[in-house]
Amino acid sequence: MIPASVLAQNRDSHYYKMDMDTLRNLTTADGTTLGYRLWRQDATPRRTIVLLHGMASNMTRWSEFIEQTTLKENWDILCPDLRGHGASFARDRLDMDNWCRDLLALLDAEGCDRAVLIGHSLGAQVAVHFAARHPARVRGLALIDPVFHQALRGTMRTVNLARPVIKALVAVILFMNRLGLRRRRIPGRDLRKMDEATRAKLLQAGKQEEMVELYSSPWEDLKFFPVGSYLQELLEMIRPLPELSRIQAPILALLSTSITYTDPQITRTLLAENPGTKIVTVDAYHWPLTENPVQVREAIEEWCGRLMEEYSV
Repeated sequence: MIPASVLAQNRDSHYYKMDMDTLRNLTTADGTTLGYRLWRQDATPRRTIVLLHGMASNMTRWSEFIEQTTLKENWDILCPDLRGHGASFARDRLDMDNWCRDLLALLDAEGCDRAVLIGHSLGAQVAVHFAARHPARVRGLALIDPVFHQALRGTMRTVNLARPVIKALVAVILFMNRLGLRRRRIPGRDLRKMDEATRAKLLQAGKQEEMVELYSSPWEDLKFFPVGSYLQELLEMIRPLPELSRIQAPILALLSTSITYTDPQITRTLLAENPGTKIVTVDAYHWPLTENPVQVREAIEEWCGRLMEEYSV
């Protein structure tokens, strides 16, 4: 269940006022409540795009994209909070198994047989895992800065080396949570407002280093996200991806020019293992939806348009 304090914090905020239908809920087989929004012009389902946010994030990261995209003219757009985030708040175990099961349940609930999955960072990881497990349900993948285990560097490489310690710490934290030892109030986070403020105050002033420090800071994320959930997502971020050669759907990869967490050349080599991959370079670090939203939106719109023409989706 979503804590009452979280609902109270966000009920009147922009978080619940994106240019879409009202917030929808789905209760999964294990009793978890998933919150999501669906843009659909009428009651008849059309082609569907699913927007998957990144680590310690939520659906508001996509609100600017949804408001401005022309894709709404021809596509339904489903935008969920992944289990553990925002309106899908939960303190249970977070992993690819749960996220993929949840996504399948959402597609079934909204009558979507096949979808184009568009994911940023952790969302890209979920998209690839889902496509490998449920190939018949995927029309295409648009991956924004996916993280390949073989290409890890910097902070993520250190996290990989510390994996056994982090797993043990997660077990302790989850046990403490079950005993009732946890923060009682997790405030909401409107990422659209954060992104707009970042562009106005930092990026337009040429303060890219300050922006990277802010967006990569775990201490900033942990103001709005449980510690146990954050550590679990770190482990899932560095989890090896299925081989892209196994993915049957066409792939669009949007790669930042200065990828923060992985080696760019190794990333490109791994993406090229799938002959259906198109790579577009975006002038950004690891947050192109914040840093260069217009280029991201236009690249995805063009690619989806070609999907409609070439594959009769």
